[in-house]
Amino acid sequence: MALASSSNKSLTTKQIAGAMRVPRSYLSKVLQALVHAGLVESKRGLTGGFALARKPEDLTLLEILNAVNPFERIESCPLDLNTHGSELCPLHRRLDQAMDLVQTALEKTTLAELLSEENPCSTLQAQLATLDSYMS
Repeated sequence: MALASSSNKSLTTKQIAGAMRVPRSYLSKVLQALVHAGLVESKRGLTGGFALARKPEDLTLLEILNAVNPFERIESCPLDLNTHGSELCPLHRRLDQAMDLVQTALEKTTLAELLSEENPCSTLQAQLATLDSYMS
């Protein structure tokens, strides 16, 4: 969200962590995964930092999630019970169907869509306002 709202300007880890209120060490790992996946670009130097590699309207939430922590469907019994065989039991089949709906929703939602929606969350509004102050 921070990089998508930055108007394609680079932001440092310190700026993002401060505004979004996340630990820098955790954020660094997330950003490294996003850079490795080609979703974020890293720039060194005085004007360096991180920026999206593509436009927010071209980045889906599923791509971002998969870069950091791949979305996994239930393919076999998570309890490793031999009695379940190769078919999912009714409970795991229903859970996998729910996961399919979540996966589809994430696949169809872009960063731009999230930014364009009305935002009643005062915490996120304050975080994004802090980022705006860095870019002014």
